[in-house]
Amino acid sequence: MNTTHFITDNFILQSDIAETLYHKYAKDLPIIDYHNHLSAKKIAENQPIKNITEAWLKEDHYKWRGMRANGIEEIYITGQATSHKEKFLKWAETVPNTLRNPLFHWTHLELKRYFDIDELLQPSTAEDIYNRANAILENKTPAQLLEYMKVEVVCTTDDPTDDLVYHMEIANGDFYTQVLPTFRSDELFFIGKDTFLAYIKKLGAVSNLEIKDVDTFLNAIDKRLAFFDAQGCKLSDFGVGEELKLADFTRKEIDAIFSKRLKGNKLNKDEVDKYRSFLFIYLGKKYHEYNWVQQYHLGPVRNNNSRLLNQIGLDAGVDSIGDFPMAQFMSKLFDTLNSTNQLAKTITYNLNPSQNEVFATMMGNFQNSDYPGKMQWGSGWWFLDQKDGMEKQINCLSNMGLLSRFVGMLTDSRSFLSFPRHEYFRRILCNILAEDVKQGLIPNDIEFLGKMVQNICYYNAKNYFGFNLIEN
Repeated sequence: MNTTHFITDNFILQSDIAETLYHKYAKDLPIIDYHNHLSAKKIAENQPIKNITEAWLKEDHYKWRGMRANGIEEIYITGQATSHKEKFLKWAETVPNTLRNPLFHWTHLELKRYFDIDELLQPSTAEDIYNRANAILENKTPAQLLEYMKVEVVCTTDDPTDDLVYHMEIANGDFYTQVLPTFRSDELFFIGKDTFLAYIKKLGAVSNLEIKDVDTFLNAIDKRLAFFDAQGCKLSDFGVGEELKLADFTRKEIDAIFSKRLKGNKLNKDEVDKYRSFLFIYLGKKYHEYNWVQQYHLGPVRNNNSRLLNQIGLDAGVDSIGDFPMAQFMSKLFDTLNSTNQLAKTITYNLNPSQNEVFATMMGNFQNSDYPGKMQWGSGWWFLDQKDGMEKQINCLSNMGLLSRFVGMLTDSRSFLSFPRHEYFRRILCNILAEDVKQGLIPNDIEFLGKMVQNICYYNAKNYFGFNLIEN
């Protein structure tokens, strides 16, 4: 493959209008990354990453899947017996074959932005790129990488039992980037799993409570919510990958179900559904009380490949898009909360693209004067955060809602080198609007469109989440 420059200044931008919108209005904006899986521990400890294999391949399921599709042996993907360099060379062998996969764009955007490397990554350039990138990384800490990309806010994904000690260290330190926790509630819902009783003991321990019934369980949750809020938490999240149902229940039933499970007995599906429904509503009201934004990531089928699951463990890169019905669940949950005026700001994300219109129109049912764009249909998530997926999400949101109120992009990433995804989104957004101008579909008012671009890329999120940002 020819190694000439690929990521140019006008990458993706197909007209003078697109270039103006991006370079004048979007390019230099700071980044608010309100959902990711970065390690607060690594940011607080702030030690140089030193090796691009660690930064790029260690936890990147996208790359793992690409390498597997390219026939690379698992030992070079997740194995422990191979060197950093061997793994990188196998990734370089894969990259040319990712052409038209978003991995090709992301890879070269990241090489360009962090390392000023213009050459295409392939076997003939791999060793030189490996050495050049490592020479830069060995002197760059996670906090410096975040500041370099002007990342003002990072919202991590944290279990309710997390002590948030690293978030507190960062808050008390001299960091450009605010690193705030997100209350990820998934484990609270896993009442049917064998691990639930051990988790309840852990929850009780960090809350200084003995959980012996529903009331003490809720008291423990309340303590954790208050603790997270005190550490600057502004968002909750839920991401259980399966079909969901909001069932009718009574408090007497919930007491009996919880007591049964605490005694070590198994629950049937109806009992699990009732318990989860109770918890969805309880937490939803609490999020409203704290003025948090609640997020729902809906639709994956997780851990499909049991052989790799057993070999590697969770997050092995063997999840995919599910075809679960979601409309009735969302409708009943949001309506139940809204009926008592306790529906918090909400963002939903679908993994199945066939449900774009379902999610976009559902959020429109519950908009009100509490806040412009209170109910958000989130950006293309996971398998959909690529050019085609972003374009479809932007177009669908434009048709079914108000694109101008959109809170924009996030990385959903574990990598400190993933922030050019915001640039990718911004270029795509500017190009879409410019194409509409060229076709006479929207006015050729660059100042107006530029302000809209800035809002979507930065200001809407800043205001929507209520982050207390100090001008850097």
